[in-house]
Amino acid sequence: MKRFFATFLIAACAGTAWADGLQSLEIFVQAVSSGRADFTQVVTAPAKDGQAVRSKSSSGTFEFSRPNRFKFVYKKPFEQSIVADGQTLWLYDADLNQVTARKQAAALGSTPAALIAAAPDLRALQADFTLAAAPEKDGLEWVVATPKAKEGQLQSVRVGFRANEKPAGLAALEILDSFGQRSVLSFSKVEVNPALPKDTFDFKAPKGADVVR
Repeated sequence: MKRFFATFLIAACAGTAWADGLQSLEIFVQAVSSGRADFTQVVTAPAKDGQAVRSKSSSGTFEFSRPNRFKFVYKKPFEQSIVADGQTLWLYDADLNQVTARKQAAALGSTPAALIAAAPDLRALQADFTLAAAPEKDGLEWVVATPKAKEGQLQSVRVGFRANEKPAGLAALEILDSFGQRSVLSFSKVEVNPALPKDTFDFKAPKGADVVR
């Protein structure tokens, strides 16, 4: 369970009246080249054998710079990091003192992280996802992204934007996998196009950490 929240993210982590969600995604991808935010994540597993629905929560910070650089730092309930430096995708578990490294091009593709942080434009997203606007809900404009690749574990992703923020304000990410598990990330304190330090997405394995490639 220690590594579940981070790996969930990278596994696999419309009609005209509802066009705003799709337009918001296009504006977000085009106008927001970098960003920084806090996030909370709630992962809910489907009920089994009469058991109650189980949920687990985590929180941390998120930064990105297009194209193909982002960082999720989980602070609670345990420390983990996901860092994409443009070439390698790094996953660090502080409790285990273990680093997993994967080639970024092979690891991303049709993933939630690609939707909000990695893709350089909407055309790149449409190569991997079928995109459709969805009705406004909870004061947010929504777009649904369905992976075109059928062999992955990701069933669908919903991205929510704050309609009253320009450029489109990222508010939520809802991830549904093929096993019925749902992960909801809510973003707050969102900064649009901040000047991020050059070394923001550099990653060096901590001394003594076990590195698995």
